[in-house]
Amino acid sequence: MQKIAIVGLGVIGGSFAKAFKASDSSNYYVMGIDRNQATLDKALEAGVIAEGEVENETILQRADIVIIALYPENIKEFILQNSDAFKEGAILTETTGIKQYVIDSIVPILPKQVDFIFGHPMAGRESQGFEYSDHTAFIGANYILTPLASNKPENLEVFKALLKKIGFQRLTQVTPIVHDELIAYTSQLCHCIAAALINSDQPERNTVQFIGDSYRDLTRIAKLNENLWSELMLNNKDVLVQVISEFEAEMTKIKESLLTDNKRELEEVFIEATRRRVDLEKNDLMI
Repeated sequence: MQKIAIVGLGVIGGSFAKAFKASDSSNYYVMGIDRNQATLDKALEAGVIAEGEVENETILQRADIVIIALYPENIKEFILQNSDAFKEGAILTETTGIKQYVIDSIVPILPKQVDFIFGHPMAGRESQGFEYSDHTAFIGANYILTPLASNKPENLEVFKALLKKIGFQRLTQVTPIVHDELIAYTSQLCHCIAAALINSDQPERNTVQFIGDSYRDLTRIAKLNENLWSELMLNNKDVLVQVISEFEAEMTKIKESLLTDNKRELEEVFIEATRRRVDLEKNDLMI
């Protein structure tokens, strides 16, 4: 039986806990560390963790695998506080949406007795907190791994097998830089667009009476955890600013087509967009 510690039982950490229970609870002994006792109580009541602590006392010393589901800035602090507590040979991982910054801040302080595998579950939620966690978020989802040269191949295989067991379908390995470039476009830019769209609304429009699926779909991810997303974006700002500029160029093209009554150019923009979306549908298992 694998002993697993989950640090931070919010949406992602809670979803991991629920996924282990839904997968095959007899194979896993899941423990939780969360600074909020009320959250631990909810997880215990739901039966997704066997025991919990607000600060590590005995859990890390027994955990074969430690999943750290904290904000980027908090991971370093947690490792520094508990560097002597991790079990010899334990596999550690984190779940943040940026990689190079996190790796640069964590690798220099990693205790020698652990193997830290950096990764990113592509299965977030708009709301925050354990009550919004859901194991089904992982079913069929993508997981991006950014392994280090120091990672032991056998540990990487153990972790991959674990991810497959709880529902992740496509596991992709890339460098931290490639991860951050792609996430800036596929995630961070999308959240910026959603925020800008809903913030550009004018109160006198009485928008609620006119919205349809398009507006609902585009603004769904505008419900942002301001602390987390500000942290993620600021620590990936160079790449994010670049993709924002690329997006602005495409919006300018549409705007100029409208200003010049250039129907043909507008049609070409839409034809290209349709072609790319169709290609995406053919290759994305989640659509």
